[in-house]
Formats: sequence, structure tokens, C-alpha cells
Amino acid sequence: MTSDAHLRTDLRLQLRQAALRPVYGSQELVRRLPQGRVTDFATIQGQDNLAQAVVVRLLTPRGELAALGHPEYGSRLHELIGRLNVETNLDLIRLYILESLTQEPRLEAVERLEVTPAPGTRDRINISLLVKPVAAPVTPISFVLEVAP
Repeated sequence: MTSDAHLRTDLRLQLRQAALRPVYGSQELVRRLPQGRVTDFATIQGQDNLAQAVVVRLLTPRGELAALGHPEYGSRLHELIGRLNVETNLDLIRLYILESLTQEPRLEAVERLEVTPAPGTRDRINISLLVKPVAAPVTPISFVLEVAP
């Protein structure tokens, strides 16, 4: 059992379409066996799984999974698409991210959150996160997410 096994295992997702709304599908793993080719679902574990879960949670509109019994899953970031790239809206983005990530049970804390306009553009932002998973032996996870309409 690895030290980050408590962060679970899930299907590895890959971006299939990025226009308008991101569409993800499961990534396939092809193995060659003596009987021939076998296709299976690829999985993701530990910190990589947590990083994927954070990105998917932030990019999923809140309420999108209500019919599946998860009405609070997701974020409100989609409500800000098309708004001006001004400090007030950047503060709302920070708020919506923190609001969404408090719902993730595998996160102990958001240690750093930076939301900045992407240089040279008026319609993109960069989000830089440093999150601390539950159970201290695991190192914090850092990643950058670019959000654009």
C-alpha cells in the first residue's frame, strides 16, 4: 500500500473536446496478451488522481450532476464566462474556487491560490493552486489551470 493510497484510484480521463465546454472521456489502455489485444480502462492513482479530481470539479458546472445524486458537485466558475477581466471578477473566481474545493474530502487545505489575467489576452486567466491533501506524509500538489471561453 502506497503512502497516498487514501487519495484513491479512478479512471484516467483525457480531454476529447475543449470548445465551449470541456468534454472528457476515459482513456483506454491497450495490452498485448498471448490471446491477442485486450483493451481496458486506464486508471490514475494517488496524487495524480487528486489533481485530476480538482480540475474536473472546477470545470464542472455546479448542479450538473444533480440527477446522479450530487447536486453540490462542481463549481460556479462557468457563471463568470464572458465577464470583464477585472479585479472584482478575479476575486469572485477565487471565491468560487475556494467554495468548490471545500467540498473535496481528500483536501486538507488550499495553501496557495493565485488568479491572474493571462499576459497579452483579455479573455483568459491563469489559476495557480497549491493544495495539501489529507494525511500529512503526502507532499502538496501544485498545478496551473488556464481558463478561457
